[in-house]
Amino acid sequence: MKAIGHGLSRLLVLGVALSLSACASTGDPDPWEPFNRSMYKFNEKLDEYVAKPLAKGYRAITPDPVDRGITRFFANLDDVQMALNNLLQGKPGLAFSDAGRVVINSTIGLLGFLDPASDLGLEKHEEDFGQTLGKWGFSTGPYLVLPVIGPSNVRDAVGFAGDWVVNPIYRRIDSATVSWSLYGLRYVDRRADLLGTSRVLESAAMDPYSFVRDSYLQRRRHLVSDGNAPEASDDDFFVE
Repeated sequence: MKAIGHGLSRLLVLGVALSLSACASTGDPDPWEPFNRSMYKFNEKLDEYVAKPLAKGYRAITPDPVDRGITRFFANLDDVQMALNNLLQGKPGLAFSDAGRVVINSTIGLLGFLDPASDLGLEKHEEDFGQTLGKWGFSTGPYLVLPVIGPSNVRDAVGFAGDWVVNPIYRRIDSATVSWSLYGLRYVDRRADLLGTSRVLESAAMDPYSFVRDSYLQRRRHLVSDGNAPEASDDDFFVE
């Protein structure tokens, strides 16, 4: 726990510095657009030649019940960090519910391959450290496209690192080979679940980059506010 605390403290200091830097910007949510578009194109090519073929192969050889079980297994691990983030956001009731999901699905649910917690009425929540930083008042900072990970912003990039620190795959597995194998499986499993999205994106937008950016920023604002966000203006991206 001390290591986690030290890690979160370092991330918090980094988040403060990044947010202060972001607040000094012009108010444009995407001041790094040339870089972001280049990274977006890189991720598109990586998806086209690596991720999508792997996902299609995975889907072809994995029976649907096994595929669903693997998705649930990783979702169960995510509930650990969701419980922590709900606690950090001052929502102990939701944190207790998330912790209950982990206990029930890790035992009765066979390490999360089944989801009896949902059948018992314990709702799954969507929380991460980026949202926690938003709840604490940190600004989003500029929009940022990360390699492999994709759409983000300065605050969420720091939050992603924070969630990585407390993820059970990182914290509880000593073997780097096993950890990275699990992260690889998780990535391919998620991509397989999204195989239809690229066709929807191409048909929905003249400029997929702008569509993804605007959708991401709107969705993150909605999540940080728990669905109670006021109408957004450009300056709001830097004063949350």
